[in-house]
Order: sequence, then structure tokens, then C-alpha cells
Amino acid sequence: MIAPAALSVEDAAQLLRKGQLCAFPTETVYGLGADATNADAVLSIYETKGRPRFNPLIIHCADLAMAETLAVFSPLARRLAETFWPGPLSLVLPMQPGNGLADVATAGLDTVALRVPDHPLAQALLRAAALPLAAPSANPSGKLSPTTAQQVWRGFAGKVPVLDGGPCTAGLESTILAIDGERLIQLRAGALAREEIEAALGMPVEQAVEGEAISAPGMLLSHYAPEAGIRLNAAPRPGEAFLAFGAAAAFDGPTLNLSPSGDLREAARNLFSMLHELDASGATTIAVAPIPQAGLGEAINDRLSRAAAPRT
Repeated sequence: MIAPAALSVEDAAQLLRKGQLCAFPTETVYGLGADATNADAVLSIYETKGRPRFNPLIIHCADLAMAETLAVFSPLARRLAETFWPGPLSLVLPMQPGNGLADVATAGLDTVALRVPDHPLAQALLRAAALPLAAPSANPSGKLSPTTAQQVWRGFAGKVPVLDGGPCTAGLESTILAIDGERLIQLRAGALAREEIEAALGMPVEQAVEGEAISAPGMLLSHYAPEAGIRLNAAPRPGEAFLAFGAAAAFDGPTLNLSPSGDLREAARNLFSMLHELDASGATTIAVAPIPQAGLGEAINDRLSRAAAPRT
């Protein structure tokens, strides 16, 4: 297996064109990529991750033109794409007839989740492969999402080739929106804050009802989980690790601070990497300080609540 540092964009593109897997960087987290038109290649994503078959995949496109060959864009959908692409926004849209996507990539739904990533290596790879790429986070299903190539390499025990693009700049998965006529519905909070979308479009963004059918990635109750248990909105106890935020009292156990200054963007960028590091400390429980719910705090708290949910 080629080590992350040795894999080039053309190496990665050749693997994908041959129907093989390759992990690659985006601005959000690393994705486990496969040719979205090749059913066997997409199935290998599910098998490698141990991912439930009913959980659909996000399809990554080089640009809006490629995305328009796969899905039907309403004027509102096109406005969203033109405003926020490339970037950490996935849109769930009606599929174009005969778009060539493997059914297994959309989990049998008549919609597809699309995005255009804002990372130079992701862009180069999509253009070199000349394919839409199905790419969930490059981690075993339900585990912490990776924000470095080394985390991918360790997570799959070196069995998945990785295109190394350095640390991810956003550190949280994309925000997912569905469009129902003139309504915007957030299916998953992510690296693009709901308030930012509302401000740009001058309209409200509703939130999906808790417990509704799986229609987009990241909607499983138990997800993004470390090996250690998680206690939310908590002060640390002896024997635990502590994930702090803002001003924090001294603690003798393993401690990392998402953002000593209370910057939610910094906290989002650090979330998964710091959970990885605290999980490796050997603590059986990680206490997590309260995180404000505003802005990117909504996505951070969503990931933490899923990490803390009963394992399913």
C-alpha cells in the first residue's frame, strides 16, 4: 500500500478510475472516495466503513456544471450553489433522469446529496478523475471523522490509500440542506452556519424534525463516536479526560481546549482532532465543557450529542 506522503493526484485518480477506493482531503474532513457511477466501487465504501446500507452518500463534483448533470436545480438551489460553492454546503436535490449514478450511492432514494469541495487537491482530483465521487468521511462508520491523512491511515490500518493534503481547515462535515419549494430545511448542521445561509439569502432555514427518516448522511443518532464515553456540559472528574472551551479551571487529567479564546470557528476546526487525541490518552470517559449553541456551535453540539448517544 502506498503511504500517504507518496500518493500523487494522478495516482489517486488512476485508482478511482479503476474502481478502487482512495481517501482524499476536503476543507471539511477527509473523504473516502469512489467512482459514484460504479456500483461495485460504491459498495466497497460501505464494506470498508461498515456503513449501514440505508445511509446515503454525498456525491462530490468538480463544479456546478457537473452537478447539473446529476440533479435538477431549482432557481433557489442554483442560487445556493452559486453563493456557497465551492464550500461546505451539500444540497439534497431531485435526481436527473439517467444521471448514471449507482443506485447504492443514493440508498435507493429519488434524491441525491451534492457538493463542490473547496480544497485545491480535491478540485485537482475531481478534474483528473473526471468523475463524480461518492465520498463519506474516511473513517470506520460511527467513529470520529478524520481531519489528517494520518488519522485515515490509522483508522483503516493502512489498508486505504490516502492523498495527503494536510490538516483540514474547517474540521466539521458539510452542512446539508434540502429544498422544498421555497422552503430551506437543514438536515445536518455543519461547517456552514445556518445563520450565515439565512443572512446571505434573506430567508429562514428550518431544522429537520428529530427522528425522521434517514434522507441524508449524518442523521444517525449515534455517530462520530470515540472509543471513550462522552459526558456533555460537564466539569471533569478524576480519571477522566477533559475537552475544554474558553476559560477553564486547571485539571490534572489529560486536557485539551477547543479554543481558549472562545472562538467557535477555531473550536470547530479542532473538534475531531482533539477528540482523537483525548481518546488515545486511555481515558474511558471524556468530559466536555459547555459549548454555546449560536453559529457553528449548533454543528459542534450536534456532533457531540451524537458522539455521546447510546452506541447503535
